[in-house]
Amino acid sequence: MPLSPRLRIRLGLALLAALLLFSVFGFMHAEHLSFVDALYFSVVTVTTVGYGDIHPSSPVGKILATVLILSGVFTFTIVLTSMTERLLNVRAKQERLQRLNMAIGSFFSEVGTELLSSLSGMNTRLETVQDRLAHCGKWKERDFITARKELASLSFEAEFTREDLVRLRTHLHEKTPFLLRILENPNMAEHEQFTELMWATFHLKEELLSREQLQDLPDTDIRHLAGDIRRVYKLLLSQWLDYMHHLQKDYPYLFSLAVRTTPFDAAASAIVRS
Repeated sequence: MPLSPRLRIRLGLALLAALLLFSVFGFMHAEHLSFVDALYFSVVTVTTVGYGDIHPSSPVGKILATVLILSGVFTFTIVLTSMTERLLNVRAKQERLQRLNMAIGSFFSEVGTELLSSLSGMNTRLETVQDRLAHCGKWKERDFITARKELASLSFEAEFTREDLVRLRTHLHEKTPFLLRILENPNMAEHEQFTELMWATFHLKEELLSREQLQDLPDTDIRHLAGDIRRVYKLLLSQWLDYMHHLQKDYPYLFSLAVRTTPFDAAASAIVRS
């Protein structure tokens, strides 16, 4: 298994430090230099800057300098290459996450917000969620973190009618082509939470489509569907919070619209009135 750039940097720096330490004591002994002069001489040798007022005069010192030049340049090159690769990897990952955030934004525009609104209508503790999230437009970063922790531990009991399930099934079925395009995004693997949400949503859709009729279901099946709805709702709620946090930091104009159309404020409206 190839070493990661981070591990190569650490190993290279450790090797470089050991090489410098060895050369410092070697030059102190072979050239009778002070610690400071030996350190200076070792550094200018490794970095191939060249010699100034200090240079090896003894055979042992010249051999040691030759070994230090060859091994130092090799080690320094490894460290520099690994650091460059790591910086490029970080930049590439940021670009992939940026594209994935665009996909998440499309998901909420096309499916997620309406789905969140529908499932919220089945939540018996909706008032608690509304009180917590209705004014997220004024939140600071710590408020998003706190809310995420609070809502993760919030119990959610779903109550729904046959008509609720029919509307939910119709909505998910109509959006299947769009959801499949989201899954085809090659950057999905970069976001485990969103991937889990997508699979949970697909599972709920398949559960609903697998039943020929959604009336007179036994209590055992009602509880099973309630569990699937609960899973999607909690994942969707968590992802919505992360998405709102992302918009607030990077796209305030999109955040403004998302706040004005939040599914947790009964008076929400896209129309700007003040």
